[in-house]
Amino acid sequence: MALKATICKAALTIADMDRQYYGDHSLTLAQHPSENDERLMVRLLAFALNASETLEFTRGLSTDDEPELWDRNLTGEIDLWIELGLPDEDRIRKACNRARRVRVYAYGGRIVDVWWQKLHGKLGRYDNLEVINLPRDGTQALADMADKGMALQCTIQEGQVGVGNEHSHVMLEPEWLLSLTS
Repeated sequence: MALKATICKAALTIADMDRQYYGDHSLTLAQHPSENDERLMVRLLAFALNASETLEFTRGLSTDDEPELWDRNLTGEIDLWIELGLPDEDRIRKACNRARRVRVYAYGGRIVDVWWQKLHGKLGRYDNLEVINLPRDGTQALADMADKGMALQCTIQEGQVGVGNEHSHVMLEPEWLLSLTS
């Protein structure tokens, strides 16, 4: 018998002063049996960093032709494609060809440096690609907040991100490896 996904509910309050976005979201996340708590929380963080009324989680790990999150316009075109982890060049190329903008949230500590050294020269040619490195200590601390029922507050200001619940608070500063302005 195949293992089933664990359903997690998150009440997420976002105050993004950098983008002037403020919102409350009731989210349901299906945690794939192969997905650890760190990856689940990185998905939630990526949602908070890009939140909009049209941003949505996809089938993610269970399908190869969709990102983790996407934001589609009324015509169904993909305005924003969000990947997590360390995707290969082929996956990034396909995403860049299908979406107006692509964001990769890389995480994993020193392995991100190895991945970036290998790919950064090849990825610079995509004018719709952004790559952000999430600090390992921050993503691991977020993993400790994972639960089947979460109430989280996220504050984003001057590039710093604070995520908290009633028991703890995590501060992290994503590092832009590749931005649309670079």
